[in-house]
Amino acid sequence: MREFRSGSSRVLITTDLLARGIDVQQVSLVINYDLPTQRENYIHRIGRGGRFGRKGVAINFVVEEDQRTLKDLEQFYNTQIDEMPMNVADLI
Repeated sequence: MREFRSGSSRVLITTDLLARGIDVQQVSLVINYDLPTQRENYIHRIGRGGRFGRKGVAINFVVEEDQRTLKDLEQFYNTQIDEMPMNVADLI
């Protein structure tokens, strides 16, 4: 974690354990390999990207079994989580 905070490591792989409390300025991309088990943790996970006035992107890997959880997150946060475009550069 120290290397990630200092910028000497550019990748941090974590779980729901670190969904809260990571306050690192240079995070611009969050990839959720799986959706959080508690929907309140979703905003804490994706909130790492785009902080301090910067633009950020969150990508969720979603399989068929996750569709219900994804819909629940959309309803809970009153938002729509769009499918990733074919041209990923459009996100940035």
